[in-house]
Amino acid sequence: MADNKRELVITRVFDAPRELVWRAWTDPKILKRWWGPRGVTNPTCEWEATPGGKIDIVMLAGKELGSFAGQKWPMEGTFREVTPQSRLVFTSNALDDIKDMMIESQVTVDFDAMGSKTKMRLHILVTNSTQKAEAALQGMEMGWSQSIDKLAEELAKG
Repeated sequence: MADNKRELVITRVFDAPRELVWRAWTDPKILKRWWGPRGVTNPTCEWEATPGGKIDIVMLAGKELGSFAGQKWPMEGTFREVTPQSRLVFTSNALDDIKDMMIESQVTVDFDAMGSKTKMRLHILVTNSTQKAEAALQGMEMGWSQSIDKLAEELAKG
């Protein structure tokens, strides 16, 4: 793998209490509904938000994504730190269709209560990637932004 470090930070204030935002990030049934860019579903969503817990997600591109429809985008990882309602740190490794590593990254999510609202800071640090991952890396900011938009919509439901 080529050493190709990239970094992305997204900060968002949600009109939802920290407990609800935390639950959306740690309950796989909720996470499954918002994870990934628009047009993507998650037929596989294993998310064990405990230190050492496993992450196994397969995103499936829907017909809204045109020529990408039907493609599966697997990822796996491990939780490194889980501080209830405050911080999540996990590895996030994007795999290709034959499950070879394309992108290795570390994700840190911090949650701060602001009265009845929650400030979330998402920090993604790509620590390694392959040449095959270039298109995915170029779309990383858009994909994460759409995913966080979907999270906001999920939180608005209560």
